[in-house]
Amino acid sequence: MGAAVHGFAQGTALVPASPEPAQPAAAASAGHGIPQSAQSLGGEGGFVTNSMVVTWVVALGLIVFAQSATRNMKRIPAGAQNFWEWLVESLHDFLEGIIGPELVKKTFWLFATIFIFILATNWFGLIPGVGTIGWGEQGAHGFEVTRPLLRGGNADLNMTSAMSMVFMVFWFIWAIQANGVGGFLGHLFGAKGESTGVLRVLMVIIFFLVGFLEIFSISFRPISLSFRLFGNIYAGENMLDAMSNLVPSLSWLLPVPFYFMELLVGVVQALVFTLLTAVFTMLICMHDEGDGKAHAQH
Repeated sequence: MGAAVHGFAQGTALVPASPEPAQPAAAASAGHGIPQSAQSLGGEGGFVTNSMVVTWVVALGLIVFAQSATRNMKRIPAGAQNFWEWLVESLHDFLEGIIGPELVKKTFWLFATIFIFILATNWFGLIPGVGTIGWGEQGAHGFEVTRPLLRGGNADLNMTSAMSMVFMVFWFIWAIQANGVGGFLGHLFGAKGESTGVLRVLMVIIFFLVGFLEIFSISFRPISLSFRLFGNIYAGENMLDAMSNLVPSLSWLLPVPFYFMELLVGVVQALVFTLLTAVFTMLICMHDEGDGKAHAQH
């Protein structure tokens, strides 16, 4: 969270806040903290939130950068084209080594978009001014922001949940394409291994019941994906906010080491989210891959 800049808004105009007087650490940290949910910019009940604005800005910035980097493609890349090609090629080779060349052809566009968007959103939340510019009121210890103009996109559970649900929709589509409806149900409820007689009947019953546990596990995936990303980014922004308000006279210095840590956390969380979605897809799509290909030929 960009806690190194303390600019605030009164009414509709953004104005710098007056310097806060020196105060004890306990008093300085009291009352500070980031609300768990994003805040509406249009008052109570408004549709547009401060986290939505950040996601729009990040998405637009990525689109503009990608378009400018690939507008005049050269055989020997340089500058923005060189960086963009390096990023995309590195992601492609990395994912290909995990999920295989066939599956990466179908799914790379989604996984690469997820990684780049999450990383850019995480780092955008560290820009000074994000979370510290907005509307507020004059308090006992100076001007206090009560409704920030910008909030880290992935520090909003709605955003991380939306990305998880979008992935699960494509996961289901790819699972049906790779296995067919019968193969997909067989993967969930079918008996595994070779057995005969009474043991075979027992294994069918056991794996049928295990299928319901598998459905529960699959249903829980978007929840775990969304809360993992949200929890780490939200906790990091709260830590930066606490460090910036711990000693007001050192608010420009104390958060600096934690900024570098959050830069690393932003990369790690983008990588973890991408890897988990890729592995979930691989586990369902590479199941009985030979049968899936034969089914596709028929």
